Amino acid sequence: MNEKKENPKSAPKKRASRAKKQTPSEPLMTSSASTYDNVAMASSVTSFRRNKAGSIERTDKFTNIENGLIPFKTTTGSGQSGISIRDAVILCQKAYYNFSIFRNTIDLMTEFSTSEIYFEGGSKKSQNFFESLFKKTNVWDLQDRFFREYYRSGNVFLYRFDAKLKPSDVKKISQTFGGKTSTVEIPYRYVILNPADIQIAGSLNFSQARKYHKVLTDYELERIRNPKTDEDKQIYNSLDPTTKKSIKQAPLSSSVIIELDAKRFHAVFYKKQDYEPYSVPMGYPVLEDINHKAELKKMDMAITRTVQQAILLVTMGAEPEKGGINQENLLKMQALFENQSVGRVLIADYTTKAEFVIPQVRDILDPKKYDVVNTDINAGLNNMLTGVDTGGEKFANISSKVEVFIARLRQARKTFLNDFLIPEVKRISKELGFKNYPTPKLKEIMLRDNTEKYRVYTRMAELGLLTPEELFEALDSNRLPNKEDSMDSQKRYIGDRDEGLYFPLVGGSPIENPAMEEWVPQEIAHPELQKPVTSPNTAPNKATPKKSQTTSPNVGRPPGTEGIPQERKKAAAQHYSFESVKSNIIKSQELEKDIEKELRKIHKKKRLTNQQKEIAKTIGCIILANESPENWKESIAEYCKKPIDQNKDQVSRIEDIAVKHQLDTFLASILFHSVIESKENKNE
Repeated sequence: MNEKKENPKSAPKKRASRAKKQTPSEPLMTSSASTYDNVAMASSVTSFRRNKAGSIERTDKFTNIENGLIPFKTTTGSGQSGISIRDAVILCQKAYYNFSIFRNTIDLMTEFSTSEIYFEGGSKKSQNFFESLFKKTNVWDLQDRFFREYYRSGNVFLYRFDAKLKPSDVKKISQTFGGKTSTVEIPYRYVILNPADIQIAGSLNFSQARKYHKVLTDYELERIRNPKTDEDKQIYNSLDPTTKKSIKQAPLSSSVIIELDAKRFHAVFYKKQDYEPYSVPMGYPVLEDINHKAELKKMDMAITRTVQQAILLVTMGAEPEKGGINQENLLKMQALFENQSVGRVLIADYTTKAEFVIPQVRDILDPKKYDVVNTDINAGLNNMLTGVDTGGEKFANISSKVEVFIARLRQARKTFLNDFLIPEVKRISKELGFKNYPTPKLKEIMLRDNTEKYRVYTRMAELGLLTPEELFEALDSNRLPNKEDSMDSQKRYIGDRDEGLYFPLVGGSPIENPAMEEWVPQEIAHPELQKPVTSPNTAPNKATPKKSQTTSPNVGRPPGTEGIPQERKKAAAQHYSFESVKSNIIKSQELEKDIEKELRKIHKKKRLTNQQKEIAKTIGCIILANESPENWKESIAEYCKKPIDQNKDQVSRIEDIAVKHQLDTFLASILFHSVIESKENKNE
């Protein structure tokens, strides 16, 4: 066969192919993927896929909201909710018992809402009566229980227990307040019922004439069936015959419903509409978030329990040409790890290559997955003060949040007053026959700095507009007295001032103070001290005391001093040299150092204690008051041994300077040694 020789230099020829026509390609957008033009264009090239999500509107757009649970039975059939208000209340109670953030928020709001009660208006006797009554019923504890149930379940059901007064007590009340009733019942206890045990029957939601029933628990059923205390007997006797019969005949496992007395029963709701039979608890919207967080925590705990199950790979031996594998060493190493300190142990030779990929525990247990849940919980509970995002905020932002928090609590406090306490005071006053009744109010919550107000209150007390008791009350509760209370306090205050009480230590005249009525001037008590006068036939008059005033003292001469001529005070004849004052102060500092040196020498110590240094200052003051500046250093040893005054005349003159210029002994001594002698002093 003849074979053609191929030319190595020539490249193989390729068959010429027809060039394909390229079509311009554009990005396929979601909004235009399902249009007709795009579909037609795509059909000429290849098969197409219709994107329905780009053009069809969702029918389940609000499915999460629509499938939300309503704690009321609003419809029948498929529209009926799978949870009742009783379930919502019980879930909120369990969340309060088991989750700290839910409990801390409720307790925080409860503690800030509770405060002392005071009364305004009415007579003083009626105010004292209700103060004693609320103290007897422990209204402080009632507030704590009321606000806790108000924030936790949103449905507060109070039941009142009354007690009949004795005829003698009724007679006293009639004489005091003018009542005409023969039998009087006053409350002695308020009980908050469990909202999960309360049922409504017999009326529409928007009707006011609703009947409330209570489902008795097994414990309550046993206590009422076999009463042991007087209170149990009183509850059993207050029931109607039909209910008594059902309680006696019903087995322990069955539920018994009793109708609550509408006169003693009181209901308060948290933001309830008229068409709603109950109030939705404040914490109901965050129950799902709390449950989600609990699931995440359980997942983290499950992962941490399985982290210890790790595989330890031990590779022993070498290649055959380098010594091979010793089977005995493998058995010994395997026996070493049989103590189960490691979860799984794998013993292999050099040919085994295994790698156990342990998950990144840090990524799985990362707390970032809790951030969204915590934010939702804090926003749902309005937990501004203890939230997780309050650490790095500025003071102004936190202050504004505190104001919003207090405003929310203020509404709950008004609900307690307007819906329960004020109507209860009106009812009791009407039954007792009071002509007027006081209005209870809660003391203001103070979390802001009220320094400016405190200054105003203090100035009002200085001017006599507030008595000491009213000042203390204003500083404590930020509350000023009304007109009637202020007049009564001022009358008592004047009487106390007449007896010498509340008298200022500075700025008052001794003759003005009635407690010093026996005080007489020294010239009258000791006639021998009187100076010769020009009119000798003047007998001293007896001092006549004058009632005290609440403001400025009397002016002019004190009573009983008309016969004594007034002495004219001469202008200060002494002048002091500034240079002498400066040099004497420097000398006194050097004197103090020399005294400390002498004391260290006497006590044989390198350093003096603080108490010994104070003694050195005292010795220096004594030397300054008794000796002249040129003799200060020479008399150090003498005064260190015997630190007492030796120049009585000079000490007396220094004390006069101290009294005259209101100075201490040290500065008075400096001035005494810095006097510029005038010509008059030299002539004397």
